[in-house]
Amino acid sequence: MRPTDLALLRTPGVPTVSPDGRMAVVAVARLDLDTDEYRSRLWAVPTDASAPARPITEGHRDSAPVFSPDGRWLAYLGAEPGGKPQIWLLPTAGGTPRRLTDHHLGAGAPVWSPDSRRLAYTARVPEAGRYGTAEGVGPGAEPPRLITTLQYRLDDVGFTLDRPSQVFVLDLPADFTDDTTPLPSPVQVTTGAVDSTDVTWRPDGAELAFVSALHERADRDLVRDVYGIAPDGSGLRRITGSRGSCAGPAFGPDGGSIYVTAVPDLGPEGLDFVARQAVPCRVDAAGGRLEPLLDPEQHHRGDTSPSTVVADGAVLVGVRRRGAVELLRVPVDGGPSEILVEGPFTVGGVAAGGGVVVAVVAHDRSAGELVAITSSGRRLLTGFGRALGATGRVHRMEERTIRGADGYPVHGWVTVPPGPGPHPVLLTIHGGPFDQYGWTLFDETQTYVTAGYAVVQCNPRGSAGYGAAHGRAVRGAFGGPDADDVTAFLDAALEDPRLDAGRVGVMGGSYGGYLTTVLLSRTSRFVAAVAERGFLDPVSFVGSSDIGWMFPDQYLGTDPGRIAEQSALAHAHRITTPTLVVHSEEDWRCPVEQGQRLYVELKRRGVPTALLLFPGEGHELSRSGRPRHRLARLEHVLRWWARWLPNPANREERVEVEAAPGEAPAPEEPADGEPLSVRATRVR
Repeated sequence: MRPTDLALLRTPGVPTVSPDGRMAVVAVARLDLDTDEYRSRLWAVPTDASAPARPITEGHRDSAPVFSPDGRWLAYLGAEPGGKPQIWLLPTAGGTPRRLTDHHLGAGAPVWSPDSRRLAYTARVPEAGRYGTAEGVGPGAEPPRLITTLQYRLDDVGFTLDRPSQVFVLDLPADFTDDTTPLPSPVQVTTGAVDSTDVTWRPDGAELAFVSALHERADRDLVRDVYGIAPDGSGLRRITGSRGSCAGPAFGPDGGSIYVTAVPDLGPEGLDFVARQAVPCRVDAAGGRLEPLLDPEQHHRGDTSPSTVVADGAVLVGVRRRGAVELLRVPVDGGPSEILVEGPFTVGGVAAGGGVVVAVVAHDRSAGELVAITSSGRRLLTGFGRALGATGRVHRMEERTIRGADGYPVHGWVTVPPGPGPHPVLLTIHGGPFDQYGWTLFDETQTYVTAGYAVVQCNPRGSAGYGAAHGRAVRGAFGGPDADDVTAFLDAALEDPRLDAGRVGVMGGSYGGYLTTVLLSRTSRFVAAVAERGFLDPVSFVGSSDIGWMFPDQYLGTDPGRIAEQSALAHAHRITTPTLVVHSEEDWRCPVEQGQRLYVELKRRGVPTALLLFPGEGHELSRSGRPRHRLARLEHVLRWWARWLPNPANREERVEVEAAPGEAPAPEEPADGEPLSVRATRVR
């Protein structure tokens, strides 16, 4: 890939399947670099592959489609230019879609009632006078916020205490064909200052289930329970009474059980989240304890479906496994699980209907394709990644497993440019740390390989996909076994003659930015580095991050001496490697002060460095930031590597600066000793 090939990416969302199993509908998103927006529309895909996928909406940004149980309607979210997502309704027999909601901050994904006559959803409700609800009152003129809780904001959301998420129920119009008929008004079902999310219907339509934290210690733990409530807002009750964190509830067909994705036990304080893996669980709908359907020590849900998918007596769940996300069918009666998709693939969204399972499946050449699974086998339905693949700039990953110095296995991949080499090398480190590199099309890796770099990446101890013990191995030992594993994997990869062992750079984001900085403080082997949105100083992180109140304590511990030993910034005075620091100005996960302090530490000592700041962006810049910002980020990173690790496909060209008419000639050298030149990068 080249940076501009971001415009060729096509990323399917979570599909929906018609009740008869004949048709799937999915939103496919793309980056529009010209307008600096994301665009998406809905595509209809016959599950028997009898016809190619075809677009069925022309909205600006359509997403989250869902068929009604009777098959007559398709509800979805649609955002008009400059607007927030609202719920729209489209007749499946043909017709014009109609918008049903007008929430000031937008609506969440629609969920059908069993009788196909009502929709439930969540939406954030702003406090009066804030977020544009008062004409002429901008953010700077709002009254001050009095904060008395630990949990009051989220990265990429903002403050939550004055705009909690609430559950709503909306009746369908009595006569959809009559545009003059007033739309029914949504009914707000939940109240209070705490978020209510993940709503679902009981099969008889008489009760809703949703997720919230209404218990006494809710502000000081991570416990999230399932609650029940009538559609009119009466009869609120707590269904799960455990120490777990629940998400995505779904009733069984008889309404007697609820299936939920949960971390079953967060410990006595409700905070023990490190490598605690989420798995499908059952709970009695009348109330009770969570009963895991899979062993949380060995399994970890990794698909992107917003709810727990229950179909034909089983839960359909994607499970992280050694860089893949496999699709399992887990019988609710306790029978053995069946693998539906395995191998070098990453399963995303999953849906089922009429005996057909449809999954979005990604691999190292496509961001996702629809696959239909029936009793007769699997069938590929789409080719959304075809245009990008046709460029010839998508490269295959090579899987490797090595043994570290202590004998521990380290699993990862090397992606090498065409040609004999030796190629300069980029060691990239993922965030988390409880996350994984794996079998999917990663735009960053593909871009660096096209620019002439061999990319080395692995899943060291602390990563997800290898069991809970692997993930917990870095608890109280950040920068220990994880750094050893990454270094060992790099050393083994450099034995490949196609890789230039003398020309190696390192880069990573979030936790990866942390480990990059730690490595730089211990060695000068790297020619240059990129440290992005890093978790660098655990002390200041406590008060500045949205998760700072609990993350450092659980991962690093509370002993000041041990915290200092594991801190990246505490050892940054040893760094001499040229380092580009990248951060977003509105990052509330790893706040911008973390990157600023690293930059100033390097700059004051004369270490070659630069600080690249992105306005208006949060922690997810590289994955969901503004399209032009994502493009600019890749271009800046390539310029940095062209400066310090040039190669024929990515080299820095110097163009001498000429004085403008009437100006004195520029001095030959600026004050800081840098050559006076304009640097341009050409990517072949």
